[in-house]
Amino acid sequence: MRIIVTGLIAQHYTLAGVSWDYIQYCIGLKQLGHDVYYFEDSGEWPYNLDGGKNGDDWVEKDCFKNITYLKNLFDRYGLNDRWAYFFPFSSEWYGMSDRKRNEVLQTADLLINVSGTLEKPWNYDAVKKLVYIDSDPGFTQVKLKLSQGDFMKRVAAHHCHFSFGESIPPNLQDSRYDWKPTRTPIIMSEWAGPKSHNSRYTTIMNWTSYKPLVFEGKSFHLKDIEFIKFIELKRKLKNICFEVALSKLQHKNWQSALPDHFAEEGKNTDISFSTPAELLSHYGWKVVDPTEYCHDMDSYRDYILQSKAEWSVAKGGYAISKPGWFSCRSACYLAAGRPVIVQDTGFDSALPVGEGILSFNTMEEAVEKIVEVETNYQLHAQRAKEIAFEYFDSGKVLQDLVERAITN
Repeated sequence: MRIIVTGLIAQHYTLAGVSWDYIQYCIGLKQLGHDVYYFEDSGEWPYNLDGGKNGDDWVEKDCFKNITYLKNLFDRYGLNDRWAYFFPFSSEWYGMSDRKRNEVLQTADLLINVSGTLEKPWNYDAVKKLVYIDSDPGFTQVKLKLSQGDFMKRVAAHHCHFSFGESIPPNLQDSRYDWKPTRTPIIMSEWAGPKSHNSRYTTIMNWTSYKPLVFEGKSFHLKDIEFIKFIELKRKLKNICFEVALSKLQHKNWQSALPDHFAEEGKNTDISFSTPAELLSHYGWKVVDPTEYCHDMDSYRDYILQSKAEWSVAKGGYAISKPGWFSCRSACYLAAGRPVIVQDTGFDSALPVGEGILSFNTMEEAVEKIVEVETNYQLHAQRAKEIAFEYFDSGKVLQDLVERAITN
């Protein structure tokens, strides 16, 4: 089949995890024998990561770095000249010629809109079937419940709808949409590596990434509040090294205020906690800059392979609504044979939990699961790899996705 995949690879070319999220769809579909293409038409302008010449110009008016990165990535995986990127600033397409791009659009069997990244999916109605992949369950459904106009129009433009939420709760379900469960596809061969590792429990994360939502009196917040609930973990497990590759990009308008006792402790130690990194460091967490440690796809993979395991909280919206979401990043840890100890989001309804994947809701459970991994590490490492093969292998995930999409 001729299949178009959408994404944000060029937009976030400095975030290697984003590249892995989308390129594994393209590689996996190619390996299944499909004629696959990648379109990036998000309507988002690239960032000036350093603020430009005046330090306050955050819109990049030249997309050379973006398209160079995109070209090199697709060349690397034998997908040469199978990408197209729309640059909003100049309303210009790069990559495939206009003729080739239009020919692909007129003849494509499926368009898989991963994370709903297309700005105007109705412009792609020449494709036989448009497939929406909801990678942010709970938040997606709340936005639909809150009747956010442009977002509703974008979701409604698709013929079928899939979600990383494998157990979306009844209060978030909507008769307009039948959310079929799916998972992130992992190219297992890309995550084969040495069994040796360091002693660190790591994760790669943003403190916040967008504005929290409120629905039925509950806050669908981001990771900031959830991490603070477990910030004493390092003090409880002094012999364990916890490391967080934490983005320096702050969204202060979206961050939740620190609880009073954190502010008071900061005063007592002459630390203002002006950044999340300062707060975490004060409580014993090792904080590193992902732009130094995992800035491209290879160093991102190496960072995971060199880790002993992952320990991570989830976004508050996932922890509250329990939609059955499981992280793309955590799936990569599993594929690398690294156990994951992650906050419960309801994924135990779809994935085996207890060996390889360990979930927690409370501080006591988090401590217990880490001690369990320390005690029986080889068992959990082996099960992690086995679970990745069984539940996240791209061949299985994408074959299932395509079959259900075409018969919907």
